[in-house]
Formats: sequence, structure tokens, C-alpha cells
Amino acid sequence: MPSRVLCLGGGAGGPAARRVRLLLRQVVGGGAAAARCGRSEVRALHSSGDTVTIGDVSFKLKTPKNPELVPQNYMTESLAQSVVHHLRWIMQKDLLGQDIFLIGPPGPLRRSIAMQYLELTKREVEYIALSRDTTETDLKQRREIRDGSAFYLDQCAVRAATEGRILVLEGLEKAERNVLPVLNNLLENREMQLEDGRFLMSADRYDKLLQEHTKSELDAWKIVRVSEDFRVIALGLPVPKYSGNPLDPPLRSRFQARDVYHLPFKDHLQLLYSIGSNISTERISQLLSFATTLCSQESSTLGLPDFPLDSLSATVQILDTFPMMSVQHVIDRLYPYNLFLGKEGRTAVKDLLKRFELQDSEKHLFPRKITEVERAHGNKRFKADVTVQIGEKEVTFQVPAGTGMLKNHSRSDTFIRTSSHNQLLAEMMQSHMVKDMCLIGGKGCGKTVIAKEFADILGYSIEPIMLYQDMTARDLLQQRYTLPNGDTAWRPSPLVTAALEGKLVLLDGIHRINPGTLAVLQRLIHDRELTLYDGTRLLREDRYQNLKEELQLSDEKLQERSIFPIHPSFRIVVLAEPPVIGSSTQQWLGPEFLTLFLFHNVRSLSKSEEIEVIKQMIPNVPSVAVEKLLSVTHKLRETNDTTAQSLASFLSTRQLLRICRRLSQYPDESLYDAVNKACLSRFLPNLARSALHKNLQDSGIETSPDDTKKLEEKDYTCEINNGILKIGSVTMPIYNSAEKMKVPDVLFYENAQHMMVMEDMLKDFLLGEHLLLVGNQGVGKNKVVDRFLHLLNRPREYLQLHRDTTVQSLTLQPSVKDGLIIYEDSPLVKAVKFGHILVIDEADKAPTNVTCILKTLVESGEMVLSDGRRIVANHAHVEGRENVIVIHPDFRMIVLANRPGFPFLGNDFFGTLGDIFSCHAVDNPKPQSELSMLKQYGPDVPEPILQKLVAAFGELRSLADQGIINYPYSTREVVNIVKHLQKFPSEGLANVVRNVFDFDSYNNEMREILYKTLHKYGIPIGAKPTNVQLAKELPLPEHKFMGYWKVDRPGNAQQKMLCPSETQKIDVKGPVYLNIQGFPLERHEARSISFTEELAYWTLPLDEVNLICDVTVTQEEEHENILYVTTCNPVSLYFMNISSKSGYFVDLYDLFPRTVGSVWQPFVTAAPLGNPLKGQVVLHEEESNVVLLLDTSSGALRRLLLSPDAQDSPKRTSWWSNKEEMSNYKMCREFSHKNWLVFYKETGNHLIVLDVLEGQTHTISLPISLKSVFLVAEDRWLLVENKTNKKFLLTKRAHMEAQDSEVCQLHALSEEPADMGFGLTTVSELCVPHAVSTDQLSSENLSAAVGQKISSPNRIFSDEHNYATIVIGFPDLLSPSEVYSWKRNSSLSHKRASPSDPFYYGAQRKTGAAKQTNCVTLLASNQIVRILAPGDVPLKDIYPKDVTPPPAAGYLEVTDLNSKKIKYITIPRSQSLSPYTSWLSQISDADALLAPLGKVGLVTVDMGGGVRLWETGLESLQRSLQDWRNMIGQEDGRPVQITIERESGLDVSSPKHGKVDPDNMPHVGGNTWAGGTGGRDTAGLGGKGGPYRLDAGHRVYQVSQAEKDAVPEEVKRAAREMGEKAFKQRLKEIQMSEYDASTYERFSGAVRRQVQSLRIILDNLQAKGKERQWLRHQAVGELDDAKIIDGLTGEKAIYKRRGELEPQPGSPQQKPKRLRLVVDVSGSMYRFNGVDGRLERSMEAVCMVMEAFENYEHKFKYDIVGHSGDGFNIALVGSDKVPKNNKQRLEILKTMHAHAQFCMSGDHTLEGTEHAIREITKEEADEYFVIVLSDANLERYGIQPSRFAQVLTTNTQVNAFAIFIGSLGDQADRLQRTLPAGRSFIAMDTKEIPQILQQIFTSTMLSSA
Repeated sequence: MPSRVLCLGGGAGGPAARRVRLLLRQVVGGGAAAARCGRSEVRALHSSGDTVTIGDVSFKLKTPKNPELVPQNYMTESLAQSVVHHLRWIMQKDLLGQDIFLIGPPGPLRRSIAMQYLELTKREVEYIALSRDTTETDLKQRREIRDGSAFYLDQCAVRAATEGRILVLEGLEKAERNVLPVLNNLLENREMQLEDGRFLMSADRYDKLLQEHTKSELDAWKIVRVSEDFRVIALGLPVPKYSGNPLDPPLRSRFQARDVYHLPFKDHLQLLYSIGSNISTERISQLLSFATTLCSQESSTLGLPDFPLDSLSATVQILDTFPMMSVQHVIDRLYPYNLFLGKEGRTAVKDLLKRFELQDSEKHLFPRKITEVERAHGNKRFKADVTVQIGEKEVTFQVPAGTGMLKNHSRSDTFIRTSSHNQLLAEMMQSHMVKDMCLIGGKGCGKTVIAKEFADILGYSIEPIMLYQDMTARDLLQQRYTLPNGDTAWRPSPLVTAALEGKLVLLDGIHRINPGTLAVLQRLIHDRELTLYDGTRLLREDRYQNLKEELQLSDEKLQERSIFPIHPSFRIVVLAEPPVIGSSTQQWLGPEFLTLFLFHNVRSLSKSEEIEVIKQMIPNVPSVAVEKLLSVTHKLRETNDTTAQSLASFLSTRQLLRICRRLSQYPDESLYDAVNKACLSRFLPNLARSALHKNLQDSGIETSPDDTKKLEEKDYTCEINNGILKIGSVTMPIYNSAEKMKVPDVLFYENAQHMMVMEDMLKDFLLGEHLLLVGNQGVGKNKVVDRFLHLLNRPREYLQLHRDTTVQSLTLQPSVKDGLIIYEDSPLVKAVKFGHILVIDEADKAPTNVTCILKTLVESGEMVLSDGRRIVANHAHVEGRENVIVIHPDFRMIVLANRPGFPFLGNDFFGTLGDIFSCHAVDNPKPQSELSMLKQYGPDVPEPILQKLVAAFGELRSLADQGIINYPYSTREVVNIVKHLQKFPSEGLANVVRNVFDFDSYNNEMREILYKTLHKYGIPIGAKPTNVQLAKELPLPEHKFMGYWKVDRPGNAQQKMLCPSETQKIDVKGPVYLNIQGFPLERHEARSISFTEELAYWTLPLDEVNLICDVTVTQEEEHENILYVTTCNPVSLYFMNISSKSGYFVDLYDLFPRTVGSVWQPFVTAAPLGNPLKGQVVLHEEESNVVLLLDTSSGALRRLLLSPDAQDSPKRTSWWSNKEEMSNYKMCREFSHKNWLVFYKETGNHLIVLDVLEGQTHTISLPISLKSVFLVAEDRWLLVENKTNKKFLLTKRAHMEAQDSEVCQLHALSEEPADMGFGLTTVSELCVPHAVSTDQLSSENLSAAVGQKISSPNRIFSDEHNYATIVIGFPDLLSPSEVYSWKRNSSLSHKRASPSDPFYYGAQRKTGAAKQTNCVTLLASNQIVRILAPGDVPLKDIYPKDVTPPPAAGYLEVTDLNSKKIKYITIPRSQSLSPYTSWLSQISDADALLAPLGKVGLVTVDMGGGVRLWETGLESLQRSLQDWRNMIGQEDGRPVQITIERESGLDVSSPKHGKVDPDNMPHVGGNTWAGGTGGRDTAGLGGKGGPYRLDAGHRVYQVSQAEKDAVPEEVKRAAREMGEKAFKQRLKEIQMSEYDASTYERFSGAVRRQVQSLRIILDNLQAKGKERQWLRHQAVGELDDAKIIDGLTGEKAIYKRRGELEPQPGSPQQKPKRLRLVVDVSGSMYRFNGVDGRLERSMEAVCMVMEAFENYEHKFKYDIVGHSGDGFNIALVGSDKVPKNNKQRLEILKTMHAHAQFCMSGDHTLEGTEHAIREITKEEADEYFVIVLSDANLERYGIQPSRFAQVLTTNTQVNAFAIFIGSLGDQADRLQRTLPAGRSFIAMDTKEIPQILQQIFTSTMLSSA
């Protein structure tokens, strides 16, 4: 048939002719050109010999064998000239038979040019999109099973080669490294060996062979001809610029390359003009210019990704419909620069917009809302007309619509429309008109809901697909399965079925998926075409119709050839979280991705909108709470502080709705707890926690101690009544379960804390939430959950996750049975089916990308299983669909996870999925709860031991929270200890706790902390039973009979001295309310390593100048004793319960009237009152006689005026009068617990009795002037006369009634010395007793003391001459009383402190007695105890000659009248002493005061505020020692024997002695010989049934255990010498003197612990970064579930194994983190170093940074700069010259010190900080830290705190922190309040600096590690 020439003008009809016409127009280049060149001819397309000519290149067409494989409809009406040139070049290469590579920027242009060429030349195409999952089998041959046998199916490359098609490989840079070389030989020589034994051979070689052999021979040899028409077209991106694998050189050399850049400007402009006819040409050209600029070289050096030029036509289309709309707004959709660019990038883009005048968002309009939607009229199926209001106008346009009913525009119940949502939906409608879209927004901001609403509006049904990280291309498109007969087949994925059915696909979480996998979808998104693994092709609707017309085939025929149309209304909506700006790993929004979609940013709602949503969703929520909640949320969202933003992400809209739902149900719950629960604040790093707390306070959300008290007092019990469970105050009916065996049953001891958690869980459970429990290990998460389910009677399914959990293993377990693949339901599927509770344990161990699939299940209740079934929530969706599982309404999930962060280093499950669960932090039980629980575990373990354990572990946990130790010790460990003690009570506590702590025994720093803590609570770990260090006992001299005390019997009435008394009401002034401040007590048990008399000690927080005046203890039972300590200068009162953890402090500074003129030295004593005035204390000031009554519970203070004359203040003494002469008032408080006191004035003659309860005083006038008064009984008082020291006895009625002013009698006591014989009498001077007991010794004690059996009233006292004196018969009997004394060798008061101890302050008192006598009588243990100054103690008797006595505050002298011994116990010297030495010496002889504690205990308080409790009674000491030894455990040195009791079964005959072996050999067993071991019937050791034990004299030598354990001395010495030698050698190497070494050690030693723990953390970070990943497609390893069918067919690469993952191609290098430490080396640091050591602390901090980061320079580059008056950038350590050894480090510390000493004054903190923040970002790094160490001395230099705050946050990339050390007054506090939360720290105790640095590093570095 002759070929027909077509002219340009005329033409035949039909589509073919039209297309040729088009082609000619392109090729010739428009009409004018055609006229110039005459006619350019192209052959028509229906004879085999037609040609296509492009320019001067012609190509001869062939008729395709499979015309359905030829691309359709790729040619457009007008081709740009540049495209024609590309086509011409391709044709040249095609004629040469070369393979080509089209390289260029991302976008569909290269593919469409290739396809246009193939359409033009009528070639069949084999297309494959390469991804990282492509393997050799996808290119060559894949095995399939048919009828039980495997055979090979050719894949694209082989099909193309044999059939002469064109192989289009797209995305070469995505394929893994060694996949493509498979094609090398095929490309070069057209040869390839196939797996099935065939061999492909190039056409010319085959034809040569064919001349010599027949075809059947060649077939027998399995040689196959490669068609000469076979070509390869590869499409790829240039790799160094874009990410991906670079081309393999051998592969590259086989291709001819052509750069296909974007269309030239002019061509592109032409194209856009033709689309957007309604828009002014100027705006289009501005838009294009803007876009082109962003694709230029310069912009990519700025790090801006390419602008997606190819999508411009889509946006111009939108603008064409909406010419009034803002262009900038549309650009945002193409290029959402606000989301993925940093600050610099954003400004660059904004400048460009300005430059091209595109910033028109003010002038132009945005779409407002959708006003109506209706089905399009006429024959347009699947279209809808949508009207959108924009500005005032309404525009109607057509969009694709779904297959279902359109939703009428009624309000829906689940979706609340706010204005921003309306706008978003309208914008989405516009985008929907032209392209698929992507919604980007944070967690929980409503992306899914909006997408669903959008689908409803258009009548789409939704196909949600959750993407996860290791998802493969197969999971996206097609998966293999087996047919019932065992054949393998492919099952289309939900995505493909949705494309065929015209659904809306939601791809959720595209930011997780690997970009290489996504490449498979590019063609689907750009061209709506897709080629599947089994060769099926999906075509765009119009192309499909075209094909049908051209080939005249029916749908069925095409489907036989597996060609299907994609439904016209199919659309994809992608949901993603915003990329993390500046992070190297999470920047998923790259140039390639930008070309695929139009982007919409889903902003989180504004405050008013959020309130509207909440109020409509939950109508009855308390509105005050909502206001507060939202104010805090929005505050957090709006800051640019990273910490706050991470907190805000926890408070997403979803989480807020959950909180509000809960509040509406339980309105009395505290908002504070709800927010803390949502953020899991218990496990946040310290910085974040304090930031949250600060923000909550600012918004008025606080918790008061009353609330927590109320919570604790609530009744937490659970009970079950007629089928209803009640926990606390929440009730729920019990579940009726068919599967009883699945209901957990667990040993559970109830305690308040766990009940609180369970009540909380039940509340959420009733609201229908899924629960997430987070906590440390061993806090009882599993127990609580199991107990919870047990109570509810719910069956549970249990899943334990681990690092190898895959998505498949979560849902189905595939297995092969008889060649068929069968899926077994995992617990998850079972739970969903049957409505069980699914407990997922260790959720943080699985990769988060796996656990993500739980989100779709919880959120939308949909999930597709790998066997094709799907889980659906809604019954309505089920009709008529097979393979559907409906979620059972009772199904719930409870997920357990460890807390995020160090040391668990799990994956942050809470961070990724926390907001779809209701979170509960499970903590270790509070001490009270824990104690009650342990009591149930160990009912026989003594309670004190349990208390010690609870206290010690409590402290260890708080240390773990502060980050001082890494391991969080939990209840599980304590329970194990208690269980052991319960079973083996004889084992010591100290031994058993080692079961927990031996893990740490090799880490010295850690061990020190642990031991210190355990010892503090008296757990003697490491002690030996022999470490008993009680004081040495000295003998007491014999007692002597001293004579009699006689009461003078008055002969006549005058001598009967009567003392009148009068009664008055008290005047009360007040009350004033004082502030009672609490302070924590660091109580240390003293008996840890060794056993002494001391029980415990702690220190009061005294000021340096505070002096202690008086110590007293209430007389209660042992545990309730309250200790009162008064101090003067300033006057204050400290009081605390002896056994509690906290003390209280009242400042009385302003309350005592000052006397002007004289030196006033107040002296205050205290008297605590008893019931019913318990908790009240009377304070008495001795000089001014002021009496105050303080109520310690309420802080009310009243002044009691005792007598009218006491009102005027003491007479002013002239300033020269002698101070000493002033006499003082005294208070007698012996009976204060009975609520009465006696006051008198020294040298006065009145006694005032104050009855506090009645509010009266009785004044008794006396005929004598008083020196001192002792209340020896309630009704008999011993008075001592002034000057003469004569004693009187005053008797009165026990209870004075007010009405009769009763008369008291005074009796003189005469002391008659004993008769010595010879008429001599001992004349002793009368002396004043120091203390007299108020009660009598028991008769046993009395008899023991005097050495004869006697029972009689008695009193015991002590004075300066006698150790002790007993008066028998006094005061009750009026007959003469016998006096027995134990005399001292020398009296106390005459000796002065030995001059050898110059530090001892008692020495400097000039005259007069001390105010406190420090003498105590202990009646129960028959002891008198007093504190002596060291000078009064026989030190040489106590200490051996060569030992110098330790410095002491004084000695306790214990006189024991039972054992007749004296002991001297050292009171250790206090840390600090007041400078007021003379004043001190007036208070007491020794530097400590003494008070009795209970019946047998003592308490001393030294002048530095050190409180110590002592136990001196012999019996109680023995008991305590026994307990202490029991705690250590019995190691009594006996060797442990192993005995095995054999039931030997031989009967015992009658016992006998047995034969005696003459040789005395050892015998074992049998029943013959005597003296054997282990036999029967004979005498011997360890047998059975013998008559007696007989040891045949084999002597057993025993070595004591201690000796065995000891290391020989010479070994120790050798080790020491070796260490010293190495140390010196090291010093020599670095040329450091030993003096320098010790100086350096001073700094280094101080921070050794922190350095250690920081390094541990850094190591762990490194380890976590190096965790190995699964490598797939391996030939060895573990079977990959996903490839189980490939295994059936016999493929090799079906395994996976763990390996080091190559970094993702093109992912930027991991850069080190940059740290800059800015230290203050100004003069003020040096000047105030003496005050608080601030300079030394800074040096320690610097030392710590240098040591901790040593050898981590590749991960952390640090440098250190200083600032001072001299300048703001004084380099100390450069990042390139970090010090390598101690000498260099010391040099740096010396530089700091010297600089601070000699620099100018002035402050450059601000400039230094600013400069550091600016400079540090110049280097590239992962993260930037600037830490400023400064003293808070800014105001002095006029620097505003707000300026400083501004500087700290100037650059959001830099984490800047300020640590203030040392401040005068409260500067630092004030400063901290102005700085952003979590950014500033105050280290008043500068030891905290290393701690703070550690916090900073852990909290921020962990977040990004």
C-alpha cells in the first residue's frame, strides 16, 4: 500500500490523524516555520514501513505486537521546543542502539519525555520504579508455584529483552548498591544468564549461530535471542545534589546521558499562559520568576530545596478559577517554606516574595468556607459542583467526587466546624480540583478528622493506610499469598483496590516511611499509572478509554491482558507531622517530595476555637478549668523555647479533649494533676519539669498541700457487692466472662498508692479510653494491671514486645502447612475479635515505627492485616464485605512502658503515641504504702528493719531522679529483700541487701554513694560484727556515808516559817501569728559501720552567729518526743519530732524588747506543755523576764504578763556599771508537762507559780533570798539560799485552789556530817546541787547502788564535788535522811581547761558559773550524765599514750550506779563555731548542751547545731547491740558443711558400737566400723541410727573466717607501690610536679562522681546510636516473615539479619554537637571566692567539662571562653586544642585563677553570651549549647535582667542556659524569675554546678540523641 502524505492543513479524521497533525506542528515548530521549510513529511501510522522524522532524524516504525503496552495520551497539544530537542536526541541514540540515561531535577518531566518518545515511535514499554526493596528477582526472573511445582516467570528486564521492548528504569539512585550490576552485561553485550538455565544472547550473535545450527538446536541449548529493538531508558537524579546512592562507575559507563532540566523559562511561561487565561500575564511571570529563582544554584547553596516547578501548572489552574486569590497563599501550598526551613531560609524566601511583589496576602483574598456541594448535572458521573465563598463572592467549580452519597451540609456530631477549619476545607477543595494533597500538622491537631470530614462532604469512602518505617514497596502495592491449592498469587494492597474503586486514600504518617519506598508511588501520583509486581497495569481513565477505542477491545478482554482503569475519582490525601527543622535525620520534606502534592498546614486551633470545640464536644465541662487549661497550653505553644514546645506537643487538642471529658465526669478533680498526667511530668527531665511547673503556676493552676492531704486521707479500698466493683469512689459492674482461664489472678497486697492508680485507671476505663502505664522497672505495673483485670473479671491477651518485633508479628504469625501459608491470629487480633483486654508489655522496647500501627487501631478503629482481612470499628461498614473483623465493643488496650530517657534507653513510645492513650505514671509507692505492703510480704520481719529499707530506698530513688545515680531502685528490689528476710530470719539485713547492690560493687563512685545512703539509714552494709566501739569504762570510787539531812522540827510557833501566797489572773497580750518554716532534716543513723553509744545525728540549719541557749524534750512515749532548741542572736526556736524527716523553725527576732545602751545578751529557755495544751511551748527570756506562749501548730504567739511590777523594764544600768552584777530570772520546768511552771529571780524572795491552764499566777513570798530552786516533787521543793547555800524544804498542797490563798511552810534543812570516830567530824562546805531528780530510783536500782537491800523514798543528785549523791528518805519522810556520795578526786569548778587545747572555748570565761549545768539524772538506767569540758576529763586514762585525743565539743560523763563504772564518751566537734566566744562561755562549760530523751536516752546539741541522740543505759545498749549484730548477720567463723541426707532404704538393725579399726582409717557408709562417717547403726558422725556420735580423734583445725578472707599484708603493699610507681611515671611523662598533681586533684576529685556519670551517659548515647538494624534480602540469617512465600518458591534471599545500617544515601553526615562554656572570670569572682568559693566552683565546672568530654571530641566539640572586665571573649580552651592530660588541664585552671585576680573590674556577661551564641552557629553542628556561668552580680553594672533573658533566646537553634553562682542577697532569685523557665539555674551551694551541667546534658542531649 502506498504511503499517504498528510499535509498540515487538511487531514483525515480520527484520533490517530489528529495526533499526527499535532506532531507535525511540534516538529516543524509552528505554522510560520512550516511555510519556510516547505513540507516536512511524516509517514502515516498504519503500514509497517512508516517513518517519524524529528528535524533531520528519521525513525522507521514497526507495528507493535502488543499495542496495549504502548503508552497512550502522553503527547500534548503543543510541545515546547526544548522537549522536541530532547526527543530528537533520544531518537539519535535509539538509532545508534545505545542505552540512555535522562538525568535531571525531580519531577515528572523526564518520565513524560521518555513516554512521549515511546508513544511517538509506537514502542511497547516495560516500566519499573526502583526502590530500596527492589531485588534481582524483580528485574530478571521470579519463581511462582503452579500445581505444586515451582517455575520461573520472566520479569521486566527479561521480557523487554526477548520481546524487543523498551525497559524504563526509574529512580536508579533509590536502588540498593549491588542490585543494578545484574544488568551490566545485558546493557553492554545484550547477554544474560537466567536462573532457569536459559541464556540470553545478542541478536547478531544469535543470527550467526542460526546460520550454522537449526532453531530447535538452539532451543535445546536454551539460548534465547535478545531483540535488536531492546533499549533501556534510565531516569535518575544527579546524586551529589540530591540524596540517593551514587551511580556505580561500570554501570554509568554503559549509558549515554542527557540533562533534562526544567522547561526553559519562555516555554514554561507559554504553557502557563495557556492554562491561566483569567489571570494577568504579569502575575504569572512573577510567579514563575520566583519559582525559577528558588531552583537556581545560589538558592541550593543556601540549603533551600528546589521549588517544584512542575506543579506550577496545577496552581495556575486554581488561580484561573479564583483570579482574585492571593498568589502568596498558593505558593505556600506548593512550597510550605514556613514548615521546613530554618530562620535564614524563611527570610530568604520572604525577601524573594517581596522582590517579585508576591506578598499580596493583605490585598488579596483567602477562601472562607464551602457554601454548598451538589452532584454535577448531566452525564458527568463522579463530579460535584462545589461553591466556595472567597471574600464577598462565591465561586462554583467542579471537583471529583466519591462513589457514595454526598453529605448534606448539616452539622455533624463528631466534627465541630471552626472558622479555621472552614477555611482549610475550602482550600482543600481548591487543591482537590487539581492534585493530591498533603496535610501537615503536629500530633493530635485533627488531621485525620479533617480528612474524614472532607471525604464525607464529597461522598468518598476512606481507605486509611498507616505507614511505618520499615514498610516495603510490596506492602504498599501487592503482597504474595497462597491460593487454597498451594499456588502462589499476588494480593493487591488496600491502596490498589482503592485506586480501582475510586476511594480516598489516607496515607497516615508519611514522615516515617523511607523516601526510597515512596518512589513507587510517584508515577501513580503524577500520571495515575501503576505497574504491579505481577505485571498488572493500571491506567488513567482517559488513557484506558483511548486504548479501548483504538484496539476495539471490551473491558473483559483488557482485563484478561491485566489492564485496568484507575477510577477517575481516586485521590490520595497524605498526613504528616512537620519536619524537624535543622535536624539531619527527620527532614523528610525534600525536593522530590515537594513535586508530588499540594501542601496544607493544619495549624493547631486558636484559643477561642479550641474552647468552642471543647464546649461543643463536652457541654458540661467546668468553664473556669477550660480557661486555665487553654491559657497554659497556648502559652507553651507560642514560645520559641524548645522545652516548652515539646511540652506543648503533649497537650494536643486530642489530649485536651480527653482532660476535659474527664473533668466533666469528675468535676472535683484537680486540673494540676490532669496536666501533669498528660505530660507524664513525673518522668520529664528536670528542666522540662520545672518549666512546666512554672507555666502552670503562671496560669493559676496549682496544687495545694491540702489537696494532696485530702487525696491521701481518702478511703482507697476495693469491694465487690452483688456484681458491682467499687474502687475508691468509682464503681463499675463486673464483666461476665466466658473465658475464665484468661482472667489473670495474681498475688496482690493492697496499698493506698496502687489503689489510687487503679481508681484513676477505672475512671478512664469507664470513659472508654485505652490506657498507657509508664513507670520505672519494678514498680508493679504488671501487678496493678493484672489485679485491675482480676477485679473487673476481664480476660486478657498478653503481648510482650522486644526490639525484633515487626508489624507482621504484632498482627499475624504466618506459618506453612502442607505447602499452604496459614496465618495464626496474634493476641492482638484475638483480643479485637473476642473483646478481651490486650495488655502490651515493654512497649518501649519495640521500634516506634512498629508500635505506630496501634494508632490507626485506637484512633480510627481500622487496620489491615497482612492476610488481607481488615479490622473495622463500625458495624455499618460490614454489610456484604468478606474478610472483615468487627472490633468487639469490649476490646481495650492497656500498654505498659518504661519511662523514656536514660538509663532505659528504650524508644520513646510516649513521645510518639502518648497522646492517643490516657497516660498514668506509676511510681514507687509512697513510704507509708510501701511499708504496709512490705509488712504483708514479711509479717515476721521486725518493723524497724522495714522502715530502714523504705527510707533508704526512698532516698536512693530521689538520687536517681536527680541523676546522681543511674539505676532507679524500685519496690521490686525491696520486696525481694523482704521475702528473703522472711524466709531466712537469721541472715543479716546487711548481707541480704547485697543481693541488690552487688551489681554496683565494681563501680567505686557509685558504691560510695550507695554505702553512704545505706549507712545514713543505719543499714550496716560492709560492717563486721566485731566493730563495736563503745567507750572505755573506768571504775567508780566507793561510795561513802556522808551523814544526815535533818528537817528542823520547829519547837515553837515562831520558828514555823509561814510563807503567804496571793493569786492573780494573768494578763495576756496577743496573739501575733508567726511564720513557721519547715526545713528538711538529713538524719543519719550513726550505727552503720561500727556500733557506738551514738544513735543518730543531724544538723540544724543555724546561722553562723546563732548561739544555742537551751535544749529540751517533751516527755512522751519514745516515738513522739519533740525536741525544742532555742537560740539567741537572733532569737529563734527550732523544733522537730525526733523520728521525723523535717523540722520547723520560728524566728522570734522582733519579739523580745531590746534594752538600749547596755550590751544585751538575751538568754531564752523553753518549756513544752503537756495535754491538753500539747504542742504549746512557754519561752522565757532570763534577763527581761519576758514570758511568751507559742502554739507550734498554728504559729500563734501570746505574751503572758505575770506580775504587775514586772511590767516596767529592768532598771537601766549605767554603762560603766558591771554587767555581771545583774541578776537573772529563772524558770523551773520540771513539771511543765503538767502545765505549771515556777519562776524566781536569783537573789529575789518571791516564787511565782504560773498555772497555764487556769490562767493564774500564785506568788509566794519567802523570808530568804534565793539562789536556786529544785522541784523535787509536786508539793515539796528544795530551795537553796543565796550566799550561804543553806537548803530549805518548802511544802505546800499539791493543787492550789484559787479561793483560799494557802500558806506554804518552809522547813530549814540542816546537813549533819557523819561521825568519824575520835570525835572528828568532816566539815564540808555546803554546795549547790547541779541537778536533782524529780522522782525516786526504783528499789532494785537503789539497792544496787547502795549495795544493800532497801526500799525507801529517795532522791539522787550531783554537784561539783561528787559524781553522785543519794539522799534516802528525802523528801517524803521527815525523819533524818541518810546521804551517800561518790566523791570526785578533784572538784570540777576549780580546774580550768588545759592550755594545750587552745580551741576549747570554755576556757575564756572570766567569772561566774555558766548558765547551763548540763547535768541529767536517768532514773531508769540508774545513771547520772553530764557534759564535761575536755579539761575536766582524765584523758590519759581513756586514750593510750601515743594517741592524741580527737578534737571534741565536750565529753559525756556517764556515771553508772548499777555497774559502778564511769564512761567518757566523746561528742564530736561541730563543723563551724560561732565567733562570739565569750558569750558562748557564759552559756555552758562545754560546747554542747544536754537534755534527757525519754526514759533512757539523751540528746546533745553542739554549738554548731549538730543534734546527736545517745543511748547509755546498759540494758538498752545490749539489746541494740544484739539487733545490730542480727542485721549484719552471723558469720561466726564455723565452716559451712554440705550434708546430703540419703534415704538409703537399708533398714536400721539395732544400734551397736561397731568394730574398731585398728588402723583408724576413715570409713564412709556401710554399717561395720565405729568412728566412720555417714553410715548406719554404728557410732560415728552424720549417719543414721547409730547409738551416739563418736569422733575418732581426727582433730579439726579451724581458721577464723576473717583470717581466711584477709589479703596478706605484702600483697597489699606491693599493690600500693605499683600504683604509686605508675602515678609517678605518668607525672614524669607529662612533666607535672607532684605539687601540681595534688593541686589538680583538688579540683578533679571534687567532680569525679559527676564526670563518671556523665561519661556513662555519653557512652550509652553512643551505644544507642550504634544499635544495629535489620538488613533484609540476605542469603543467611533469620527467616523474614514477609518473604515466607518466596521461600516456598525456592528463592535464596529470604532472610534478614542484624547489621550496621549504612547511613541513608544522601543523609547528611552526623555532625558533632557544639558546646561553648562561658565562664565568669571577673574580679568579683576572685573577690567573693572567700565567701562562697564561687571561683573554685567555676574551676571545678571547667575541669568537669574537660574531663567528661575527653575522647568524645567526635561527638561533642567544646570550647571554653571567659568574660571579665577586660573583655568578653577571653579564649581558655579552643575547640581544636582541647587539653589532653592533667597538666594541660591544670594550666587552664591556673589561667582562670590568675585572670580573675588581675583583671579590670566590670562585667561583660551580656556581651560574652551574645558573642558566644553568635559565634557558635558559624560552625556546622547537630546542636548548639551555650552555658553561661556567672555570678548574679548584673544589677551592679546596670544590666537589665530582661536584656539578659532576650540574649539567652536570641537564636532558637542554640540552647542557651545560665547558671548563677554566688549572689549577694537574693539577686539570683530575682534574676531567675525574669528568665525563661528551664533556662536558668541557681547554684547557691556551688557543689550543685556539676549536677546542673549533668542535668542540662542529659535532658537536652537525650532528646536528640
